[in-house]
Amino acid sequence: MTELPDYTDFNGLEAVHLQSPDGAKAVITRQGAQLVSWIPAGGKEQLYLSPDSFFEPEMAIRGGVPIIFPQFADTGPFHRHGFARLLPWRLSELREDGKSVLAVFTLEADEVSYGYWAHPFKAEFTVALEGQRLDMELEVENPDQEEGEPFSFTAALHTYLKVKEVEESTLTGLHGATYLDRCDLQEYRDTGTELQVEEEVDRLYPGITKPLMLQDGDRTLGIYAEGFPDLVVWNPWEEKCGAMDDMPPSGFRYMLCVEAAAVAQPIELAPGETWWGRQSLVVV
Repeated sequence: MTELPDYTDFNGLEAVHLQSPDGAKAVITRQGAQLVSWIPAGGKEQLYLSPDSFFEPEMAIRGGVPIIFPQFADTGPFHRHGFARLLPWRLSELREDGKSVLAVFTLEADEVSYGYWAHPFKAEFTVALEGQRLDMELEVENPDQEEGEPFSFTAALHTYLKVKEVEESTLTGLHGATYLDRCDLQEYRDTGTELQVEEEVDRLYPGITKPLMLQDGDRTLGIYAEGFPDLVVWNPWEEKCGAMDDMPPSGFRYMLCVEAAAVAQPIELAPGETWWGRQSLVVV
């Protein structure tokens, strides 16, 4: 295990800067354990971060990879998108093996979290970098004793991918999949060979297990998930983007959210049980 580094500054927030031996880089804020930058070895920035985002304590950061837990959007009675992205996590582990670098951030129940959610829990977010690959894993544990209570939650890695122009980008791998259109709450089947965004998109695809490919100009990005049973694809488009005070009016053109998620069916953990889900991004 490598000695834990001191936190550095990122737009006024505490953050950890990672670099693998081959030159891949990432920045993770302590607040929310939020990945706000990923640059593959010898490459360019892959994540969208709004230039108008707020970088204030307990305020959501617009972009990167917010950790959504224990509630996705408004799918339950709690705080929208949960509290995990608003609270400070602890850097608990850092490892290098000559090829990759791996960092683990931990969030555990305390007096602050009990104000949001009345359950003991332990969450770990792991980021691993090597070459052209990024692996992100969220693990949630119910540490209660046998006589304790189960809890259920929904979760996602709300990954904002940076694109040159969203209307000219395509996402493949969803042909034939059914989805809930969260704009009109109707179910549809994806009949196209590729998804091209030309209007507001807010889709929940349950049971997606196949890898996806994002084609963005001369860049191809492979998107893989394990443990997360669902997928969310989101772009607010012009009207909703214009109403956001933490996003420039044209910001929707330069991002597409492709989110590994557990939303359609909440995850239930009995005392002592653990769940994990992973999303991997690979520039190919």
